[in-house]
Amino acid sequence: MRKVSLGRTGLEVSCLCLGTMTWGSQNDQDEAHAQIDLACERGVQFMDTAEMYPVAPVLAETVGRTERIIGNWFRDSGRRKDWIVATKMTGEGMKTVREGEPVCRDSLLRAVEGSLRRLRTDYIDIYQLHWPNRGSYHFRKNWAYDPSHQDRAATLANMEEVLETLDELVKAGKIRHFGLSNETAWGMAQWLRLAEEKGLPRAQTLQNEYSLLCRLYDTDLAELGVNENLPLLAYSPLAAGLLSGKYAGDVTPDGSRRSRSPELGGRITPRVWEAVSGYLAIAKAHGLDPVQMALSFVASRPFPVIPIVGATSTAQLETALGAADLTLSPEIQAEIAAMHKAYPMPF
Repeated sequence: MRKVSLGRTGLEVSCLCLGTMTWGSQNDQDEAHAQIDLACERGVQFMDTAEMYPVAPVLAETVGRTERIIGNWFRDSGRRKDWIVATKMTGEGMKTVREGEPVCRDSLLRAVEGSLRRLRTDYIDIYQLHWPNRGSYHFRKNWAYDPSHQDRAATLANMEEVLETLDELVKAGKIRHFGLSNETAWGMAQWLRLAEEKGLPRAQTLQNEYSLLCRLYDTDLAELGVNENLPLLAYSPLAAGLLSGKYAGDVTPDGSRRSRSPELGGRITPRVWEAVSGYLAIAKAHGLDPVQMALSFVASRPFPVIPIVGATSTAQLETALGAADLTLSPEIQAEIAAMHKAYPMPF
């Protein structure tokens, strides 16, 4: 598998990242471990998880289960050093995790210790904040986004406190680098500015949603990513499975994510089916697997990006990993661009 540089970290990682958010809900431990084994065989050595996983839905009784499953694989295989591991601290408002407390010094220290314990590791390669305390426009909140209530001074003070705490954690060897998730261009710019001014750890990655159907990243954040060499870790590159075609015709296969989350996190709308049909038609016309086309498109964007590939079976994962060898022709890229203009924001 092709390797890429992870921003300014000095790390070389696989061009696809293994997603884990179904492990412990849709997948049991044996199935999850089989996916890790397959990913290893195919040359993947970059994995993303989070303390609140599994999802669909997030439940108090399952919080932390995914990290434990990963930690058990590390214990049983003895191969922790073979992987670059990214995990995330849950943001403010998620009542099932630490009563929904905000990201601050005390909660950050406790969250890191919890992840280290569950992952059975002494260090975390990339430690991410799952979403900012002030909220964001992600998770379909862009349709009613209103930043007018934000307190700039309080936001910047919290950022500085968090950066100082991260500095302690880096110096203690508990984390190597940190990243953000579900951030905005202004927010990321402030994290970078404060780190440079104060000599504190620099954010090295940004994990936001990105796919053929969700392209909010394409403008201001893309510019920031290029100029700051800040890779996008693109989550939901298959739009929660919509781009695989398995829900085409508005169906819900047994055992699928939609059987647990009927609206797929707000992605099911009257507009989405025509867009999905259009992309499936492009793939079919060119003899491509739609999953591989969707992932290859994300990986081909003109900014640093690594798709996070999740699956609920090794067969699905095998198909997805084939995207690493696919390059889309200019003709296909032009057809995708035309489809995007026709259906720019289907959810």
